[in-house]
Amino acid sequence: MDAFPKHRRHILLLAGSGEARDLATALSERADCKVTGSFLFPPRSFGPLPVPTRYGRFGGEDGMARYLLAERIDAVVDATHPFAHQISASAARVCARLAVPIVQVLRPPWTPEEGDRWTEVADERAVAAFLRPGQRVFTTTGRATLEHLVAQCSARFFVRQLEERAPPANLKNVCYVTGTGPFSVDEERETLSELEIDVLVAKNSGGEPSKTKLIAARELGLPVILIARPPQPDVLRVETVREALHWVDRL
Repeated sequence: MDAFPKHRRHILLLAGSGEARDLATALSERADCKVTGSFLFPPRSFGPLPVPTRYGRFGGEDGMARYLLAERIDAVVDATHPFAHQISASAARVCARLAVPIVQVLRPPWTPEEGDRWTEVADERAVAAFLRPGQRVFTTTGRATLEHLVAQCSARFFVRQLEERAPPANLKNVCYVTGTGPFSVDEERETLSELEIDVLVAKNSGGEPSKTKLIAARELGLPVILIARPPQPDVLRVETVREALHWVDRL
């Protein structure tokens, strides 16, 4: 009997979540799979995946289709961030066009527990309606949508970022707080207390590592405004790495 199967399935792993790293590790140890990871940008909060990895855009959906055909991709595992809805939607459409199997790994969103003071809103633009002038707001929603969050709002925003960088000159009510997670509950509670934060704003990304800020806010009695997840593509969806690996087994 051959030591390796005659056809090693080539899987494209769209990365960006902790689940993607766990999947890459598990799949890299299998003889029946060849895995290529894909990031838009090199990850800053952790090292490279343990599989060959490409970086950058595909060049639109036609470019992605050409890539899948040229690399003979047998299946796509979408393990991007829950808010990376554009690449998820594009991958779903391309895979449907080419009849390439695809599964989305999407961890459950956070749900409130006793003592939580949560308000969920559709997007960053909707946050301002729930803030008062002069409030001190700690946010982990990132720089990409920062202007939507702070536009026409007289609150004071403390924005977590991974690296030292001056805030945009046109945003006078923004101060950056540099730090690389994951953070413990004690660390989050200390940050919120030292900055005298009145409100926490975060994306409902789910997952345990980043839930600590919500626990800290609960312990401090702080209100939380959560950005709801964007619409997800109509594809097969699983919540865990184990389920995704079972899907690969059935290819």
